[in-house]
Amino acid sequence: MTIPPSPILRAAQRWMEHLRHSDMRRAHTLFTSNGAYSDLTPSQYARGLSWLESKGLVKESHPVCLDQRLDIALFSAAIADALWLEDAGVLVPTAEELPQDAERAALELGLSPDLALVLVREASGKVDLAERNRVGKGGELALLSWLDNETYADVDHVAAVSDGFGFDIAVRATSFTGHLEVKSTTRRGRLIIYLSRHEFETMKSDRHWQLVAVRIDKDLELRSIATVSREWIHCSVPKDQDLHGRWESVRLHVPPQSLVSGIPIIPSCAMKRQTDLLGGLLPWPG
Repeated sequence: MTIPPSPILRAAQRWMEHLRHSDMRRAHTLFTSNGAYSDLTPSQYARGLSWLESKGLVKESHPVCLDQRLDIALFSAAIADALWLEDAGVLVPTAEELPQDAERAALELGLSPDLALVLVREASGKVDLAERNRVGKGGELALLSWLDNETYADVDHVAAVSDGFGFDIAVRATSFTGHLEVKSTTRRGRLIIYLSRHEFETMKSDRHWQLVAVRIDKDLELRSIATVSREWIHCSVPKDQDLHGRWESVRLHVPPQSLVSGIPIIPSCAMKRQTDLLGGLLPWPG
């Protein structure tokens, strides 16, 4: 969804201002009869009010109690569904690179570009965390189900018991053991993963540890599997500079050459049938 046009934001702001100390009928009469408000049409005022109601900022003809400034509340609501918000951490590194619709909304609401950037980062962080949790859990469960159905191995979802293991799924059979840390994505393009220090330290001490990337679709169905090179991970994480500081989490962009399709540690004899996904016959991203 796009950010509302400037006239709609202006109408929404006026509604919020007047509904705090007046009722809807009087506010509507003011907007349609007072020349000071004639820069907007009745239709634009109606759309502004409808937008406020859709965002939960006005309920039963009254504004909700706001613990923040009106301009900040309106801007945050306006960018909440912006198509670029999920990637704002990469696309909007500075105030000068705010998307045009966000820059326009900030100008309309009287916000400085620097404050707008802060609000964009805050909103992006919330969206990113919620989406990462949804996709992460979906991919984890999709792979768990696939392994359970397609292999003869004992499959244990250890992450459901504790995060302390440093991996998500244990896979065991007579001929192999795998401790799989699962990272999920819905993207067909770049693969971005977040690795904790605990997961990294587990990798260094556990020879069975493997980082497995899974791609799922919008319905959380498994579409592709690949294993990420341990050597690449080791070379790519930050290096602690001294004893007074250490990294605890890192964002990694995994290049295609560091991915091996499937899960090579699972031998064909452990599979109930030959599958393109587990057997590595389906190239990433599927």
